[in-house]
Amino acid sequence: MVYAIVRAGGRQEKVSVGDLITLDRVPAEAGGSVELTPVMLVDGDKVTTGADALSQVKVTAEVIGHSRGDKIIIQKFKNKTGYIRRQGHRSELSTVKVTEIA
Repeated sequence: MVYAIVRAGGRQEKVSVGDLITLDRVPAEAGGSVELTPVMLVDGDKVTTGADALSQVKVTAEVIGHSRGDKIIIQKFKNKTGYIRRQGHRSELSTVKVTEIA
């Protein structure tokens, strides 16, 4: 089984051909192609890491669509002082399908 560990959005993801993964928003239109940075490639018993993975391995993915994550509510409160602070956040996400590991 061939799979790769790629760097995507400050995290590392284990991917193989045909996998759907959700990443932070990538600068490409839906239906477009994006190249992911490989950290490691595992091909059966052969493992390629480090600078070899960056120069020899190419992981491409097709952008399926863009979406937004769940709303996160951040609320701070200090007792007896009247301090209340409320803030919301939604992540911008992209869903991609891995098309090739070469």
